[in-house]
Amino acid sequence: MQNTIDHLQCVSCKHTFAEDEIDYTCPDCGPLKGTLDVLYDFKQVKKQLSREKLAANREASHWRYLPLLPVHNQAFIQPLRVGWTPLVRSARLSSELELKDLYFKDDSGNASHSYKDRASSVAIVKALEKGYRGIAAASSGNAAASIAAFAASAGLPCHIYVPKSIPRAKLAQLNAYGADVILVDGPYDEAFDLCMREAPKNGWYNRNTAINPYLAEGKKTGALEICEQLDWNAPQVVFVPVGDGCIISGVWKGFKDLYDLKFIDSLPLLVGVQATGSAPLVKAYRQGAKIAETQQAATIADSISVGFPRDQVKALRAVHQSGGKFIAVSDAEIIAAQKKLPLSSGLFVEPAAATAFAGLLKLQREGKVEASDTVVVMLTGSGLKDIATFLDSR
Repeated sequence: MQNTIDHLQCVSCKHTFAEDEIDYTCPDCGPLKGTLDVLYDFKQVKKQLSREKLAANREASHWRYLPLLPVHNQAFIQPLRVGWTPLVRSARLSSELELKDLYFKDDSGNASHSYKDRASSVAIVKALEKGYRGIAAASSGNAAASIAAFAASAGLPCHIYVPKSIPRAKLAQLNAYGADVILVDGPYDEAFDLCMREAPKNGWYNRNTAINPYLAEGKKTGALEICEQLDWNAPQVVFVPVGDGCIISGVWKGFKDLYDLKFIDSLPLLVGVQATGSAPLVKAYRQGAKIAETQQAATIADSISVGFPRDQVKALRAVHQSGGKFIAVSDAEIIAAQKKLPLSSGLFVEPAAATAFAGLLKLQREGKVEASDTVVVMLTGSGLKDIATFLDSR
């Protein structure tokens, strides 16, 4: 397969880099403002990828989109299940909420049971291609479990920095995969900073959100699948749970790539949903700020409990470009949504995933969702990831 990457580009200063010139962020703009976009030669992509070729493709994973992914050595792709997850239409909830079509993109069936597997599956390939002998990540839980699974499959040492408050189910996953777990007596943001110091010191590949430009490439595949599963019709509105901002920025890139390739004729509005106790991007959006203020994060939705979003530049750009918005929902609304969803659809998700559904319920109550819209809610993690929170709320 011919390489289709054209170059990498800083989101702030627009400086471009050759793929082999840089691993992480723009050296002039720094880790926050200097996140990189991976840009493709669409002429080359079109030679290898088309809607007709995809219709005949029997690969039931996100690797069906290889010409739009930054993979050069397919031998490094791990055999764990990722992608081509169900797009579930809920007739009951569509009727109850008076929506023409309501779909849930259910990523609970991935290898480690979260959307983060899309990013980790790409990150492990890049680590092996670049010849690293270890990989590191900071996480509130899901990204940690995800990269630990892929590192175990590849036989690559994995070093994980997580808050001590990590749910026990996610800690069990880390232990099962044999990761070197460093429990941090502080929030996710402190774990992130510690990982940033230790990874280069020890020569480990850094999987951290926003620092690593290839994670969004994995996360964009959810958008690619949604459009293909809707017969190449983009939905009108997509609800996405937001912590660091990498999923919403990745999803937007997926829709944009398909639009630029002329696979779809329109782009959706993105609604980024944060927990009220961890909503710096909501505040930045409302104030028209380019950079979010740090806040003390406190929410039951551990996967999106982030006081300083690391991929905020791309996340804010995605929402503004889509014509969408950021909104906040309370922990009480998250719990109510987490309970309502399985009773009405059979889908059991963790609090962070329920946050996106809570966002839909809130806007629907306020009359801000058009009945004629096709709506997709991103369900990013299984309810089995955090049993204690669900049981404690009953």
